[in-house]
Amino acid sequence: MSTINTRCPSCNGLNRLPAERITESPNCGRCKAPLLDGQPIEGTSDNFSALLNSKQPVVVDFWATWCNPCVGFAPVFQQTAEELKGQVRFIKIDTEQQQQLAAQFQIRSIPTIMIFKNGQRVDVINGALPKGQFDQWLEQAIAK
Repeated sequence: MSTINTRCPSCNGLNRLPAERITESPNCGRCKAPLLDGQPIEGTSDNFSALLNSKQPVVVDFWATWCNPCVGFAPVFQQTAEELKGQVRFIKIDTEQQQQLAAQFQIRSIPTIMIFKNGQRVDVINGALPKGQFDQWLEQAIAK
């Protein structure tokens, strides 16, 4: 049985999950908050492939702490994750910490937002968007 480690978006506690439970709604062992829903999840090379295999569409934000547009876009991404709880999974990948994933997905500029369905990329956009435009793009991309 393979497992992944993921940080709780609420308390930042490290949780180990069986990979088979990714499609369920697991809660944090420490604070009992949902681990994979309603908040962006920290994506790593250890957990990313398991997180992509979701029944829900997966939205991934490739970003970096030094990137001002990325930092400015973070509240939009966070708010949208809360609004689409239970419908869409949101993942943030720090390209400085996860250089292997950045290279794998050929990230050349940040922020880069990708949408996956059934593990397959269906759309990508580069650059930060205002909330209204992001919602519009997301709705169209998920409908593909």
